[in-house]
Amino acid sequence: MTTVVELEKVSRIVPKRFRAEDFRKMTEVGILPEESGWEIIDGYLIDKISIGSKHAGTVKKLNRKLSLIVADKAIISIQDPIHIDEYNEPEPDIALLDPRRDFYAESHPTPKEVLLLIKVSDSTIEYDRDIKKTLYAEAGIAEFWLVNLKENTVEGYSSPKNGNYRLAEILESGETIKAGTIENLELKIEEILGL
Repeated sequence: MTTVVELEKVSRIVPKRFRAEDFRKMTEVGILPEESGWEIIDGYLIDKISIGSKHAGTVKKLNRKLSLIVADKAIISIQDPIHIDEYNEPEPDIALLDPRRDFYAESHPTPKEVLLLIKVSDSTIEYDRDIKKTLYAEAGIAEFWLVNLKENTVEGYSSPKNGNYRLAEILESGETIKAGTIENLELKIEEILGL
């Protein structure tokens, strides 16, 4: 399988990088369907892997639990874009956003409006831990939780500085994860994972 890096080494073959604006225009005119399963990372269209029932159920469960806890403290966004920069517009499973009167109808949220991102992961854990976590840290997103369905753990990352999260913890059943960005937001790991 040829990778983008290998293609870039070949002088005559240069992969096309898209800006987030190009991606939105392709969706608007129907080149990509609105529910296409694509997101733009580093200017490349990334085909998101199909979501299995365990992944989908975990997102739904988290959505319900978070709605009861955060109430008016945050807007819960499910699998919607976060505009990081010209070439990056990921669609995390869950984003807790600063409340805004327009509910982000005028523009996608930016990193400074993101209180917490949550990614539920099973088959893409390495990609999510290496690429996505780094992208979020570089953007200055305050807090990121990675729900690892394969290992039944939740990884919490916070305090971004110089492109890395300075604080990291891996929690398992019997432990509780607490958000540093939203008052009174804490969940038992078994509640998240359904153990």
